[in-house]
Parts: sequence; structure tokens; C-alpha cells
Amino acid sequence: MRRLVLATKNKGKIVEFERLINQFAQSVKVLGLADFPDMPEVHESGKTLSENARLKAKSISIFTKLPCLADDSGLFIDALAGDPGIYSARWAGYEGVDAQERDRLNIEKVLTQLKDVPVQKRSAQFKAVVAFYKPNSDGSAIEKEELGVMSGEIVLAPMGNGGFGYDPIFKPTGFDQTLAQLPPGVKDEVSHRGIAFRAMTPFLLSNL
Repeated sequence: MRRLVLATKNKGKIVEFERLINQFAQSVKVLGLADFPDMPEVHESGKTLSENARLKAKSISIFTKLPCLADDSGLFIDALAGDPGIYSARWAGYEGVDAQERDRLNIEKVLTQLKDVPVQKRSAQFKAVVAFYKPNSDGSAIEKEELGVMSGEIVLAPMGNGGFGYDPIFKPTGFDQTLAQLPPGVKDEVSHRGIAFRAMTPFLLSNL
């Protein structure tokens, strides 16, 4: 069975990616970073989603000696000049390990920043870059990246219990529910990660 390392410890992301890849190929074993407890932390020092995704994919692939798929994603809010952007996951400065608490604090900060912004000016985009890295035996490597963008708006208060991150406050264009209220399959169809991953899949399955 072909193996692929997914560069994340985020259980929500792992579930999403497994669900997506199983639509295309049942013969791929997806491993997460929890399968490599000795893997050193990759410092996301890039200035863009692309730089961070490529950095993670390459570092983890070289360490594990397996093909790696990494993503970096962010919420870009027009009224905040594109913030929180690449800092989305750590926007509120939470340094603990409780993902739910981190998400709650991040959402709280964004809503506080937008408290005086009217509904019609709360447009935003979720963006994701998915990067693939596979080392070759001759020292070269196969690399590829794809971008996914989902447009929408920030609602006034969190709604829904599904998903993770900013899902409870992001309503995609064309929907009357937030990402946290949508069924998982619907979210996969419209999400930034889903768009990027589907664009990557043919290349991915040809190069594992």
C-alpha cells in the first residue's frame, strides 16, 4: 500500500484529508505526525502560505523518507486588511495545547475586532496552499503546490458545532449557514482545502 505523510497534528485536518483522499483512492495509507513522535517541530518561518506549506512538506518528507503533503491556510478578512492571514492559528496568542480553547480565543478576538463593522463589509476569504514533496533516490525531488480560495463573510456570532478553527463564524458565499453548520461532505465540496486538495489529487496519485 502506498503511504503518504500528512504534515499536521490537527485531528480536524487529518479527518478532513482522510475523507477527501478516500473519495479518490482507497489504496493510500495516510500517516500523521503522531506516527512520528521523534519528528522535530518545523518552525513556520515563511512569510506566505506557500512558503510555510513547502517548508513543512520538505522538512517532514526528508525526516520520514516518505512523500509528504502539507498545507498552510488562513483567514483573510478584508476589513482587517487581510488579517489574521498566515497568523490565523495563533492570532489570539494562545500558547497552550487545547485546540478548542485556541479556536475560541481566536474567534473571540476576530469578533471583537469586527464589532463595529457592518454586515455588508465583513467579507473574507479562506485560503489554503497544499504542497507535495517526494524525495528521489538521486537526490532530486518532486514538488507541486495548489491554491484553494473560498469566499464568504464573517457572521456576527458563532453558529454550529462542526468543523474547527474559524468555521463557526465563516459563512461561504451562496450559503445561509456557517462552515460549522454544513454537513462534512458539503464542506469538503466548497472548502479552500477541498479545492486545493482536489486540484492536487491527480498529480498526487500519479507520483506516490
